[in-house]
Amino acid sequence: MEDNIKYHPVVEKIKQILEKDNCWFECFEHEPVRTSEEAARVRTAYTLHEGAKAMIIRVKNSEEDKRFVMLVFPADLKFDSKKVKQSSNTKGVRLATEQEVFSITGGVELGGVPPFGNLFGLEIIADPKLFENEKMIFSAGDRRFSIAMKSEDYRRLVTPSLATIT
Repeated sequence: MEDNIKYHPVVEKIKQILEKDNCWFECFEHEPVRTSEEAARVRTAYTLHEGAKAMIIRVKNSEEDKRFVMLVFPADLKFDSKKVKQSSNTKGVRLATEQEVFSITGGVELGGVPPFGNLFGLEIIADPKLFENEKMIFSAGDRRFSIAMKSEDYRRLVTPSLATIT
């Protein structure tokens, strides 16, 4: 990494987790991206399906019973709110606002949110389709930095709940 580029501290946290566990991973520095499609264009060695989209949503049963959850699924798919409601046993689902995401993640911008919701105290629901690929690639806390790793290592390290949400 170039010394003059400062990435969000989450980038270093994720790298440390992977190094500590001796996981295979590779890092990519690139132009800032906001969408999965933009990311796939700069991550030429990986397909859009290998991209792991991490979205923060708010699930709600009542005004008193609401919480934020992270969904992780292949970047070429969209989540199905009915399936998310079933898997999280809630009545309402909406995307977190940009300000909510910024606040929950300590300043990570939309497009840079990594699938490590555990770093932000979030429950993680991953779609099983994510693990059909040997490897996955994701924004690692900064729109300009991606990490690829083995999908099974992700499952073992993060231990997400599995549910069909796409």
